[in-house]
Amino acid sequence: MNQPQNFDNTDLDRLHAAVKRENPDVVAGREPTPLWVIVGMMIMTILGGGYAGAYVGGFDSEKSNPFIERPIDPRGAGIVTGPQLDAFQLAMKKGSTVFNNCQGCHQPTGLGQPGAIPPLAGSEWVLGGTERIARIAMHGLAGPVSVKGASYNNVMMPPVMSDDEIANVLTYVRNSWGNQAPMVTKQMVAKVRAEVKDHVGPWSPTDLEKYKEMNCPGEIPAGPGATAAPVAAPDPATKK
Repeated sequence: MNQPQNFDNTDLDRLHAAVKRENPDVVAGREPTPLWVIVGMMIMTILGGGYAGAYVGGFDSEKSNPFIERPIDPRGAGIVTGPQLDAFQLAMKKGSTVFNNCQGCHQPTGLGQPGAIPPLAGSEWVLGGTERIARIAMHGLAGPVSVKGASYNNVMMPPVMSDDEIANVLTYVRNSWGNQAPMVTKQMVAKVRAEVKDHVGPWSPTDLEKYKEMNCPGEIPAGPGATAAPVAAPDPATKK
């Protein structure tokens, strides 16, 4: 009898849930902006900015440059170019770089290694027919050979080189360390490569005997390389 009585039979939780489900009253004149209006405004802003940039102010750096009043440097860019290399000089320069792959065996002096690697300086194989040495540069050489009166019996496996690289390195070795001989061109090497396209493995000295004095067909550009280097590098053997 003395306990408080609850005469309200309404479930408060259900009442609150019902209130939450009710949409808020919209005040006239304060409705939210439709999504299509927002998207349309964004598109118009982008198009308007592009038009203004292209036809009104432009994006010219001269117009928007904060240092527009800066005086122009009358000296210009000041680019200085060196003398142009002729075909022979260019081949010698590039050939010296390609020879970095060969000097581990033949040495930077071109003297090779006694009893193991034949020399390139003064070698009749280097100064002989270009057809023979071009084939060696492509596929290598295996078997006993005689170079400058000394015998060598080893296997030479050259690195894989393009026609241009072979032409440059052959020109380089034929005109260094006291050697003097006409340059070899990329077109010459390409003709030899077409002839030996089916060959596999290193050549033997017997295979190359018939090319001993044969030169690759093709014209040599006019200049010092058409005959020999005007001033070849000195023979290391004569250095004191």
